[in-house]
Amino acid sequence: MAIFGMGGLGKTTIASSVYKNQKIITSYDCHAWITVSQTYQVEDLLREIINQLIDERARMASGFMAMKRMRLVELIQSYLRDKKYFIVLDDVWDKDAWLFLNYVFVRNNCGSKVLITTRRKDVSSLAADNYVIELKTLEYAKSWELFCKRAFRSSKDSICPENIRSWANKIVAKCQGLPLAIVTIGSILAYRDKEHEWAFFYKQLSWQLANNPELSWISNVLNMSLNDLPCYLRSCFLYCSLYPEDYKIKRKLISKLWIAEGLVEERGDGTTMEEVAECYLTELTQRSLLQVTERNACGRARTFLMHDLVREVTSIVAKNEKFGIACGDGGISQGCHEARRLCIQRGAKTFSTLASSRLRSFILFDTEVPSSWIYDILSRFRLLRVLCLRFANVEEVPGVVIELYNLRYLDLSHTRVKKIPASIRKLVNLQVLDLRFNYVEELPLEITMLTSLRHLHVFVIHDLQQRSLDCFSATKIPGNICNLKNLQALQIVSANKDLVSQLGNLKLLRSLAIAKVKQSYIAELWDSLSKMPNLSRLVISACDVDEVLDFKMLKPLPHLKFFRLAGKLEGGVLPSIFYNFEKLTWLKIDWSGLKKDPISSFSHMLNLVDLRLYGTYGGEQLTFCSGWFPKLNYLQLANMQNLNWIEIEDGTMMRLTQLELFGLGNLKAVPKGIKYIRTLHQMYLTDMPKRFLENLQGSGSHIVQHIHSIHTFESSDSEDNFCFAEYLANKFGPGATKYSPTYWSSSGT
Repeated sequence: MAIFGMGGLGKTTIASSVYKNQKIITSYDCHAWITVSQTYQVEDLLREIINQLIDERARMASGFMAMKRMRLVELIQSYLRDKKYFIVLDDVWDKDAWLFLNYVFVRNNCGSKVLITTRRKDVSSLAADNYVIELKTLEYAKSWELFCKRAFRSSKDSICPENIRSWANKIVAKCQGLPLAIVTIGSILAYRDKEHEWAFFYKQLSWQLANNPELSWISNVLNMSLNDLPCYLRSCFLYCSLYPEDYKIKRKLISKLWIAEGLVEERGDGTTMEEVAECYLTELTQRSLLQVTERNACGRARTFLMHDLVREVTSIVAKNEKFGIACGDGGISQGCHEARRLCIQRGAKTFSTLASSRLRSFILFDTEVPSSWIYDILSRFRLLRVLCLRFANVEEVPGVVIELYNLRYLDLSHTRVKKIPASIRKLVNLQVLDLRFNYVEELPLEITMLTSLRHLHVFVIHDLQQRSLDCFSATKIPGNICNLKNLQALQIVSANKDLVSQLGNLKLLRSLAIAKVKQSYIAELWDSLSKMPNLSRLVISACDVDEVLDFKMLKPLPHLKFFRLAGKLEGGVLPSIFYNFEKLTWLKIDWSGLKKDPISSFSHMLNLVDLRLYGTYGGEQLTFCSGWFPKLNYLQLANMQNLNWIEIEDGTMMRLTQLELFGLGNLKAVPKGIKYIRTLHQMYLTDMPKRFLENLQGSGSHIVQHIHSIHTFESSDSEDNFCFAEYLANKFGPGATKYSPTYWSSSGT
């Protein structure tokens, strides 16, 4: 059996309570508690096991202190052969330690037990019969109860005084359910009853962790995990501490930053550095240093979170080692001038005197500073490899940026930049150029000279509801793109005859979005796509609503997992290539003008987890038959004006969790078959007819009584719609049009 979880959750405490339980321990012939340090010696562990299991006279007689490893093993095995034993291995860090000790402990069918505690998932997975207890942080109510028992134990019923309640709440929230922190901090504050004392402690928590001897236990426990990291992971983890508190770290973004900083190794076995970076994230998660907060429909981790106290401790280490500093409202802190990475979260104006010749990364979260401050501060950093000005108040590329020869990563997304200068050709080492959600309509010819580019993102989404074919902008790339051979992602580019032909030279492309496609380009475009062996994500959008695209006689793309197609299809029927997209997990078909129910055409896609049909079909009925879509998690049906009936048979979409119905003006009643989908816990209803909503809350309410929450929205131009804007932002990113929704949450109705 294994108990697994991050440091400070109470693994050792739980194991100790079991070990000290006399009723349990007396049911065994012998027992031992072994703490496995990070720097263990196998012989020392074996001798400690002998010390605890065998009585002193027998130990001395055996001469075990002088024995070599295998003789020690034989002695333990001989002693345990006919005994019922209970052994705890506390704080195991290494799989090899457990594998060896597991060999030492004989299997004698006497009911013996071995319990291990560990912070590492790979170690816990070795437990017998995979019997693992994974500890989680406490919910807030439990955290508050535990804190009050410690901090207010001298008062009747451990009640928090009103004058310090607000600060107590903030401190408990900061602990984020970590029992070690809650108990330790609660004990320290037990003898402080003045409001200003609690306020001061909270504001100085970072300093307290670094300098208060009473809190050193927390830092030591958390630092053990940090010190156990191999060097290639340690720097990557320190980088995560630069982000603001409770910030959701995106997998794709942090991977690109690590690569730009040179923190990710090239393995040279056909594995990309992006894939290696994802392995790093997985390992940090398995070590309980990061927690997965969101997964995509395929179950792949999308965002991660660092526990607040882990972040505090790691930030201290990053600062002391001059690795990097995250700065808030406090102005320039000690070490800012020497740090190699700087993340300004708030109060950027107070950094007017900042200068550093060592700075490698500059990340700006403060969106309030004027462009003049940005232009001035950047003139002092000449060795930058990473520059992130996302959401910054700039309308043009700062001139000094073009002189940053070492720059690998440039993020100007969500700004008002309209033009990229031709002088960008000087950034010969640039790997990532992010221009999403700004106003760049055409890139300069010189962009084709940036042969190190791996990711080029440049587009604007005009309408996140995607109510028209041109909801995405397409950026023009003049000249010959054949030299951009390192590109792995390109979106959203405007098609032309030369470009679709040149795409065939970009054999490393894994993600492509191309718009303004004409039928005359299709054959050559598909030929280029066929030369990309790793292409897994593809978006194709027609040049206008009247352009008919014919995909007949085209070969399937065998590795495609994500496909969005926007535009009319020849004859109003799905082409045969759709019958060969067996690996597809995400599919969206827009404005295709289909005349026949397309659901059966997708039913063979057994791996499909996300299906979105927007203005796809002009008929009146859709049918989902039993056994279809066994992995489907999300379904969107939108803007099909003639649709008046959705047949859902028992046994279809057995894993569906989210259903979105959007603008189905003729659908008057809730599909009865929804009652069969017991996994469904969220419905989003936008611009649905009045009769549908009346049925939903009236005679059809029993159909949806198992759905936890149902959200209804009505489109408008009001500036007061925050619910739907938030929903859209979560789905698509910032920049959503604002709406005025009504909201209805059901817990049974």
